[in-house]
Amino acid sequence: MLNIALFGAPGAGKGTQSELLMKKHSLVYIATGDILRQEIADGSELGLAAQSIIEAGGLVSDEIIVQIIEKKIITNPDAAGFLFDGFPRTFVQAYILEGLLLKMHTSLTCLLSLEVTPEESLKRLLNRAKTSGRSDDTEAVIKNRLKEYEEKTAPVAQFYQDQGLYFPIEGVGSIEDINRKLEEVVEQELRKVLFNVVLLGYPGAGRGTQARNLAREYNLVYLSTGEMLKEEIKQGSVVGKKVQAVFEKGDLVPDEIVIKLIERQIKDNPEANGFIFKGFPRTLVQAYILDGLLRRINSSVSFAVDIQCPTLELIKRLDARGKTERSMSYDRETTTIVHRLEQHEKVCLPVVEYYRKQGKMTVVDGDGVPDEVWGRIEGPAEEAWRKAR
Repeated sequence: MLNIALFGAPGAGKGTQSELLMKKHSLVYIATGDILRQEIADGSELGLAAQSIIEAGGLVSDEIIVQIIEKKIITNPDAAGFLFDGFPRTFVQAYILEGLLLKMHTSLTCLLSLEVTPEESLKRLLNRAKTSGRSDDTEAVIKNRLKEYEEKTAPVAQFYQDQGLYFPIEGVGSIEDINRKLEEVVEQELRKVLFNVVLLGYPGAGRGTQARNLAREYNLVYLSTGEMLKEEIKQGSVVGKKVQAVFEKGDLVPDEIVIKLIERQIKDNPEANGFIFKGFPRTLVQAYILDGLLRRINSSVSFAVDIQCPTLELIKRLDARGKTERSMSYDRETTTIVHRLEQHEKVCLPVVEYYRKQGKMTVVDGDGVPDEVWGRIEGPAEEAWRKAR
């Protein structure tokens, strides 16, 4: 998801550049002033509360601001991203925005600041005053607005500079040249956005094959907990011996073992375009754990796929796999296979629901040859990839 905050002193040209950015990237526009005026015009509860404050000569509180922005975000669940014009204006609002975006499992991509001198801003606004008809477009009022902007937004700029998300852009020049500079930053930051995929499905559903297809298509690092655990067993490590005992019972490996293996793989691939997780998360607890692991690298799950297959077909596939070199220890006995499938159903279905509620889940039919299944996955995957960027 592309989320941009556009900064600039009054008269810097935010309105013009906002329209171009929104059109290019299909962003939902969020300007607190516009939303407040709409809420007041609609006579909503928030609008009436804001109107009474404004009429009394006060400033609308952050408590009301956060509610109107949250309402705008929630009513656009399928948005490709958001463009925040003039928000956050204060250090406190910067933290508010972080919290709002975190609730959507996303974050701010960049803050673009249109830089013009106070003298240039004053000149532009005085020229605008000749035709605007606005009573507040006087030189004294304009100078006060410019002073207030500098005082309030300096801490916000520092907040995002510390995160490496603040990008000053020369705001003097042609509209096309300024837009080109803005787009260069946006494209640069989009290249840093990871595409992370979770592949769900019962053992034997064909997750490994499709995970490799996705990894190849989007140049992702493929993380299979089964293969990592199998390697630990092969090496005869302390972890491997513990895992072997668990596998022989057909049970799930304890979280603390899996977490360390995944964390190590993420750390060992700092230049990755993203990760595809097969075999993790298996439980709702693990889904929260994965959110935490990805949050540490300022990322999140982008797309989840649940490959569904008839139970008898799963048993046939696992039984057949048990006779090959690809077999897992739980493939070798029918009773163990059935136990494994029962375990999966008990703990994994809440994970599917978890990602479905976030609008990230795609369910596909896993019956048929691998190419047929891939044909059902590639369309939704491409859409999710575009949305993530």
